[in-house]
Amino acid sequence: MNLNQTARNENATGIRPHRDLPEFYASRDGRAEFVARLFDDTARYYDRISGALSFGTCKAYRKLALRRAGLQPGMHMLDVATGTGLAAQAALDLGISPSRLVGLDPSAGMLHENQKLRAIPLVQARGEFLPIADNTFDFICMGYALRHVEDLTVLFREFYRVLKPGGRVLILEITRPESRLVFSMGRFYLDRFLPAVTRLLTRKEDAGRLLKFYWATIAECVPPETIIAALGASGLTEVSRRKTGSLLSDYSAAKSSEC
Repeated sequence: MNLNQTARNENATGIRPHRDLPEFYASRDGRAEFVARLFDDTARYYDRISGALSFGTCKAYRKLALRRAGLQPGMHMLDVATGTGLAAQAALDLGISPSRLVGLDPSAGMLHENQKLRAIPLVQARGEFLPIADNTFDFICMGYALRHVEDLTVLFREFYRVLKPGGRVLILEITRPESRLVFSMGRFYLDRFLPAVTRLLTRKEDAGRLLKFYWATIAECVPPETIIAALGASGLTEVSRRKTGSLLSDYSAAKSSEC
């Protein structure tokens, strides 16, 4: 069986993004706490890590992805897993008003760093349990955090619920490479080289641990077909995937205007 397929939940609650990773947390119940603590501990230098991961292209790519997904000035946008605010800043640069942009993240440390840089409403919460009324947002973005949620089915149903009729979803994610060569290169860079360099530069062990966890979740993530099917099963329509290179996937979908 393909390792990517083992992440499907055995019970009826939904779809897990990847299998348990006991090398990082002791049990499934401890996963959410581990992830929150990991991002809290690395929030101060997360933007530098993101820049190293993307060879400095992360800010420009988010802006490009939001523009081609249909984000326009005047829209009311929710940035799920906003982190330090990289996608939020891209939306502001595209003309979204700060008062119409809400950032949401379970990590207090990430939200603290976000708040230092921009004046937008911020909410500490998980994407699977949005403290938001139905039919609120025109656009939802989630950047490179799909692998860190507990249940894709619950997450996408929440996206559907809080979107206005006609609203759109954009999910940016790193996909397990299909090529064995690219997979080996990615594993070396993300699991060995970059963690060592990051630990040296930050003198923090948790920075290297974050990158190793990133690679583990990429390598074990459910395949794109599973994500596309889960988006469609939530009630969203016009589901599609745009590939950039061997690693990047932009998933987009819409809520029917007839809802």
